[in-house]
Amino acid sequence: MEFSIERAVTQDFQALANVIHTVWEKIENKDWFVADHADFIHDLLQHQNGIGYKAMVKESGIIAGVFVVTFPGRQEENLGWDMGLPEEELEKVAHMESVAILPEYRGNGLQYALMQAAEKELRQRGYGYLMCTIHPENVYSKENVIRQGYEVVMTKEKYGGLVRDILLKKINE
Repeated sequence: MEFSIERAVTQDFQALANVIHTVWEKIENKDWFVADHADFIHDLLQHQNGIGYKAMVKESGIIAGVFVVTFPGRQEENLGWDMGLPEEELEKVAHMESVAILPEYRGNGLQYALMQAAEKELRQRGYGYLMCTIHPENVYSKENVIRQGYEVVMTKEKYGGLVRDILLKKINE
């Protein structure tokens, strides 16, 4: 099976949200994944507070997986605050927010491909810190991002009390 990675446009917001919701519904441990809602994704894409990508099955056009990146700026949720970044560096932080691959398409390297497409664009835009959170027991996702050069910088409660590893990859140094 062949896939293409495409940049999402605002009109894709519901399709991205549907994939995220479908994946969340099938997860056994619901606290491992905080699902982004359609309104959040729509606002993010429309107001350019982030970017989205979709992995498409080439022959059918089916969306097999999605990836959402946010630009938190100097807002309170910026993970750069957690690691003590100077305020002027916060604008260079991108959150690798949500990745969701439909179960029937897992094992095709789509999480990796989606993250690499986003990283290429973020590098061109001048971002210096790629950050994400992963549940400490979600070994598959954690190993995937560590393989891409991320490292766990701390573990703490986020999102209203959920324990998360905070991971960082520095680029454009």
